[in-house]
Amino acid sequence: MATLRLGDTAPDFTAVTSEGTLNFYDYLGDGWGILFSHPADFTPVCTTELGTAAKFKGEFDKRNVKMMALSVDGADSHKEWIKDINETQHTQVNFPIIADEDRKVSDLYDMIHPNANDTLTVRSVFIIGPDKKVKLILTYPASTGRNFYELLRVVDSLQLTANHKVATPANWEHGQKVVVSPAIPTEEAKGIFTKGVEEIKPYLRLTPDPTA
Repeated sequence: MATLRLGDTAPDFTAVTSEGTLNFYDYLGDGWGILFSHPADFTPVCTTELGTAAKFKGEFDKRNVKMMALSVDGADSHKEWIKDINETQHTQVNFPIIADEDRKVSDLYDMIHPNANDTLTVRSVFIIGPDKKVKLILTYPASTGRNFYELLRVVDSLQLTANHKVATPANWEHGQKVVVSPAIPTEEAKGIFTKGVEEIKPYLRLTPDPTA
């Protein structure tokens, strides 16, 4: 089982989900995707995460991002768990949860924790671009819930930097200044970034967010 790395092609699959049998690539279409895994149904941290993901769906929709979750339990179990999520988190789960009982998808995405038991998926996040390449991988311990504000921030950065010759600095949020690519000479950068280029050091140039 090969380890997925940034820039690798995200493996395609067809799987039973809480919303029927779906093909991953067909589900994503030409948009972005987030695939995130959970160790098991009816687990406390994951219950809060799936509820939060449902509440964030509108923000991800604005960014043309579709979510898909995964657990190694079955579809019937997922449907019962979704009832609990909706009740306790005061929301409606509005994205599919993969029923990965045969661990096919978990193995494709290297989600089985080598230091745990042989079915416990680690809590991984994969952000996948329209080109079906893996753009980001995050792995959390079971005790720490994921930060969906950070996932939105990363998507904003990935989408911005995919279309403009910039990078985003530490703690960047949409609308804040961005870093000019080091490959672009300052004089050329001034012609590209018409809102202005601030040279702090020859290698550190800032410009206003070109999308703001």
